[in-house]
Amino acid sequence: MKLLVVLAAFIALCAGTAIPLMPGDNSHYVEGESRYIWMPDGEGVPHLVDLREPVDEDFLRTRNGTNNHYWLYTRLNPTNPQRIVHGNVHTIWSSNYNASRPLKVIAHGWNNNLNSNINPLLRDAFLNVSDANVIVLDWYHLAGGFYTSAVRGIPSVGYSLGMFLVWLIDTAGGNWDTVHLVGHSLGAHVVGNAGRAAGGRAARVTGLDPAGPLWGGNSNALNANDGVYVECIHTDGGLLGIHDPIGNANFYPNGGRNPQPGCWISTCSHSRAYQLFASTVVNNHLNGQMCDNIDQVQHNQCSGRTFPMGNGVLPKSGSGLFRLTTTSSYPY
Repeated sequence: MKLLVVLAAFIALCAGTAIPLMPGDNSHYVEGESRYIWMPDGEGVPHLVDLREPVDEDFLRTRNGTNNHYWLYTRLNPTNPQRIVHGNVHTIWSSNYNASRPLKVIAHGWNNNLNSNINPLLRDAFLNVSDANVIVLDWYHLAGGFYTSAVRGIPSVGYSLGMFLVWLIDTAGGNWDTVHLVGHSLGAHVVGNAGRAAGGRAARVTGLDPAGPLWGGNSNALNANDGVYVECIHTDGGLLGIHDPIGNANFYPNGGRNPQPGCWISTCSHSRAYQLFASTVVNNHLNGQMCDNIDQVQHNQCSGRTFPMGNGVLPKSGSGLFRLTTTSSYPY
């Protein structure tokens, strides 16, 4: 009996407060219990995060949604962004923004910025298939701080993005039926809050492996009411991502958990969500098969109808749980 007690205490210590030594290895992590987890930056380099780090309230007062930067790309300026400043109409009129084009918005995650891998990958995918206005939200002022502080600041960042989009469309024109918001990790919760602030009018909201740590039961998390159609692609569920079906349609490539094909660490599986999505925008080739429940997802026992994962098609509608199998390299 004493041996069992000691063993239980050791397991609790490892799961709860022990510092993991192998960069990127989150095999120790127990959702809701572990204190530390490895998270990738914009280039995929893992950083150790303390989930009990006190929120820096002074930092939040100066690093919030008012610091958001909005960068516009179009086929006329596919690699040289034009900054649009909320409230400054001159920055719209002097840009290549065109109200007749669809509007795609990209939001990065923690410890990312304008130049992080996700942004050029999704930008180029969208412009490859559509003459669109692509706006990249850069919220690096807050995203570069402690993870716990970034989580607390998500509602402000998302609200400010939502109000920016309302102002942009009211001022320069546009159609909410052609607005597609896309966010990875913490960015998924950012676009959820943005969609909510805009009254749920965005035609599509896509969450790419929405961040999991500190988001279980969090009322500020992405949800199915944040847009007309809300979808999630889950690739690292239970670790860096939420595994629960929080959208209208929820896709679980290879079961939705780590390791994804070709990945050996959780940080790689987390990033796979936006890599898969970018490929579907260009190729529109990955289809999920409908499952009755999460248990079928986990055991690859789904036999329902098929439904396309991702892509950039508007409008898009549907609901349910969908599993699919991918390969380890592009186009997956």
